[in-house]
Amino acid sequence: MPLTQIALRAGKPAEYRKAIADSTQRALVATFNVPKDDIFMLITEHEADNFVYDNQYLNVQRTDDLVMIQITLNNTRTLEQKKALYKRMVDELHESPGLRREDVLINLVEVLKENWSFGNGIAQYAL
Repeated sequence: MPLTQIALRAGKPAEYRKAIADSTQRALVATFNVPKDDIFMLITEHEADNFVYDNQYLNVQRTDDLVMIQITLNNTRTLEQKKALYKRMVDELHESPGLRREDVLINLVEVLKENWSFGNGIAQYAL
C-alpha cells in the first residue's frame, strides 16, 4: 500500500538503485508490516542543478550521495513504528548499497484509506 518515491543524483548504476529499493522495502516489511509483494516505488534521478538541498541543515552533514525518500501511506502507524522505520531504513541502506546514515532523508505523507485506488476505478480500502 505505500507509494514510495526515491530521489537521488543521476549517475548511479542500476544495481545501486535496486539496492536502495530492496533495502527500503525490507524496512517497510519489518517495521510497518507491509506485505513483501506490496511494492510500488518510483526512482527518479536528477542532475545536480535539479537536486537542491542544504548540506548541513540541523547539523547533519550531507554529501551528494543524499537520497530523499518520500512514502505516502495510510495514517495508521504509531510514533514508535515511525521511529522504528526511520532507524531500520537507515540501517538497511547503510548495509546495502552502503549509504552514509547522514545521506538518507525520509518523509512520510499520511492519507486516509479511501484515498487509494489500486485499479479498476475502485477504492479498495474504502469498501
